Amino acid sequence: MNPIPFQTTDWMSLPEEKNNGTTGFSSSRTLHYGDLRIRLVKYSANYLADHWCKRGHILYCMEGELTTELEHGQTVTLRAGMSYQVSDDMSSHRSSTLHGATLFIVDGGFLGTNKSL
Repeated sequence: MNPIPFQTTDWMSLPEEKNNGTTGFSSSRTLHYGDLRIRLVKYSANYLADHWCKRGHILYCMEGELTTELEHGQTVTLRAGMSYQVSDDMSSHRSSTLHGATLFIVDGGFLGTNKSL
């Protein structure tokens, strides 16, 4: 990855991408630096992801409440001010919200399980 010079981000000036879930939708604004992806994501009320995700994330809940279901059955609920971190291929997961949530998410190749620290 190339170094990132100091810069600020006006998230509302970035293009918004909307995606439908099984129910509800998400909208995201994304920065890319090589394989590093930084996103501001908003989930609508009654959102349920339409897939199981195996990708690693560093996820911070800024607003609302997000429930993450792990493929083996455990569920974890994040409220504003909470986060989770997981590497690629360590736990398939899918997210849902009852009332909506706003998240700050960072992911990329640095979360790969085949990399040495």
